[in-house]
Amino acid sequence: MFTENLKIALRAIRANKMRSILTVLGVMIGVAAVIAVVSIVQGFQYKISNDLNQIGASFIEVFPQGDRRNPFQVPELTIDDAAAVRRQTTSIRDFTPIFVTSGETRHGDARHSVQVYAVNRSYPEIVNHWVDRGRFFTPVDEEQRKRVCVVGIEVVKELELGDEPIGKIIQIDANTFTIVGVLEKKGGSLGGNQDDIVIIPFPTAVVLYGSQNMRALVLAFQMDQNADLELTKNQVRDVLRARHNIAKEKPDDFRILAQEEILETVSTVLGSVTWIMGAVVGVALLVGGIGIMNIMLVSVTERTREIGIRKSIGARRLDVLIQFVIEAIVLSSLGGLIGIIGGFLLATLTRFIIGRWIDLPPVHTPFWAIGGAFAFCGFLGILFGIYPAAKASKLDPIEALRYE
Repeated sequence: MFTENLKIALRAIRANKMRSILTVLGVMIGVAAVIAVVSIVQGFQYKISNDLNQIGASFIEVFPQGDRRNPFQVPELTIDDAAAVRRQTTSIRDFTPIFVTSGETRHGDARHSVQVYAVNRSYPEIVNHWVDRGRFFTPVDEEQRKRVCVVGIEVVKELELGDEPIGKIIQIDANTFTIVGVLEKKGGSLGGNQDDIVIIPFPTAVVLYGSQNMRALVLAFQMDQNADLELTKNQVRDVLRARHNIAKEKPDDFRILAQEEILETVSTVLGSVTWIMGAVVGVALLVGGIGIMNIMLVSVTERTREIGIRKSIGARRLDVLIQFVIEAIVLSSLGGLIGIIGGFLLATLTRFIIGRWIDLPPVHTPFWAIGGAFAFCGFLGILFGIYPAAKASKLDPIEALRYE
């Protein structure tokens, strides 16, 4: 019975191709929009999760956190704070200060604006971002405050440094630096493009930018393997509160973030975006469902004699009801299937177009999104097909056969 009704539904859809397409257009657009948004957002989340997992669970960061009532006053967080944390805690193995500023790089006639990171030699191991060619900083580079740098592959490309950038001279603002290494490719995420940065030794940055600009740093710490995260965070908090002379009743002037918390924060933000966009697009799906109901009512009217014939030769009300419900489900599901494919293509096209200006991660369409969209379309078919199907099943066979 189900197979026969399915064949009848497909024949009815084929007999009115254009009407069927216009009927499910709202469902197609709604599903395509949902899948496109979910694919792009999940692509970001998938990329960030992979990046954080590569860093490992032994990584924590400390950021300055100002008073909300006075956002222009940034509290101090210095390299001396980081050194004190390393000395006075039991599970911090290493650290790097991170000073970030914007700079313009030049090589010959080529110019390129980048983010300049000032770090120490422990940076690659702590954040798991290694050099692909050349080397990173040595103790000698830091002690002698040498003007050497490590660059991302985007910088190599934009400055036209060629296949052998190691040893070449570039300008960062008004200062001359020698390239000693090229970073491995990481790609972009919400945190920016890690391939489009220049890294210089922290002691060199102190000389160039002044020690007064090194008082609101980000501090990245590496814990011992199997260290207790909560214990470590409490120890770091106690050391920094003591150094900053924060009274017991006063809040911290810094924020400690571990890998799990960063991932949770990102997941919460991206999840909220997904649900909000899904709710907005859900209106289009409801409109599409109403369109299905209207066309099914028209179909019932057009096929009144067919219904009369079926009922006169023994079809029950339930048989007619199931026939039209299945037709509505098939119609809605086909629209959902086309919408899923269209949504993935739309997300890929969006990434390709926007990717010319912003480095976006690859789209990622999870199976739960595909299954959920398909199931919701089936639900729409039942919800908006039940009334026309019930109307068809209640037709009197004699009156239906007389219908012109």
